[in-house]
Amino acid sequence: MAVHAHPDDESSKGAATMARYAAEGVEVLVVTCTGGERGDILNPAMDRPEIKADLPAVRMEEMAEARRILGVEQQWLGFVDSGLPEGDPLPPLPEGCFGLQPLEVASEPLVRAVREFRPHVVLTYDDNGGYPHPDHIMTHRVSVEAFEAAGDPDRYPGTGAPWQPLKLYYHMTFHHDRFIAEHKAMIDAGLESPYAEMLQRWEDRPMKWEITTKVPCADYFEVRDRALIAHATQIDPNGPFFACPTDLKRKAWPTEDYHLARSLVDTELPEDDLFAGVHEVQEKVCLP
Repeated sequence: MAVHAHPDDESSKGAATMARYAAEGVEVLVVTCTGGERGDILNPAMDRPEIKADLPAVRMEEMAEARRILGVEQQWLGFVDSGLPEGDPLPPLPEGCFGLQPLEVASEPLVRAVREFRPHVVLTYDDNGGYPHPDHIMTHRVSVEAFEAAGDPDRYPGTGAPWQPLKLYYHMTFHHDRFIAEHKAMIDAGLESPYAEMLQRWEDRPMKWEITTKVPCADYFEVRDRALIAHATQIDPNGPFFACPTDLKRKAWPTEDYHLARSLVDTELPEDDLFAGVHEVQEKVCLP
């Protein structure tokens, strides 16, 4: 189960991993906490009056296409996008939005989803949300709450039979080493790198969360790109996501990366499989 804040987040973070596991027969569910109603239109080709007038429905259609491309299931939690506040001081969040929900209110439908889907592995964002968007931070909070509460029969009554996931991971998608590798690959290929200016501004500080798990999924990078492009209101196909050619990405950084935040099974770090340790538990359970 991959828990995301908005439609399009699932295609920019962990999409190739999900596509790989789905192709291998693993049941994969994307849970989308909000409808992305307050997202800006970031693709100039989609910045049209009729799109703006029906943006929530358009984003649902985009999500359906991305889900189809990735080969996964998807479920909406039904909360309203908080938007990204800007200004100094920051304005208050809109009344009733996801970011303002009490934790137990925001977590209840996710606990229900965990108990219904019964995942062994849960993917989410770190405590900064990957970046400090209020919906991403709330997504982290509800994911941790659901991971810890779904197996407790005394918590969240009326949301189904208890189920305890075994591993919880944080996405470590956009990190320095990956950008350095892709930047160098483009320079070595004689191409202009879009990462040069960003890397010059990058603060030289250790990562808060270490990368514990690198999932090889380079064969699914094209699937990831197609799923991302399906979110046409959010993604410009001529934008920076696609500046580095896919063949160079495969050679420079052929994995998607994660931090193992919780584990109820024995596993040896570093890992190359989100299900490391889970298979052994399943085998023991199935023994006569």
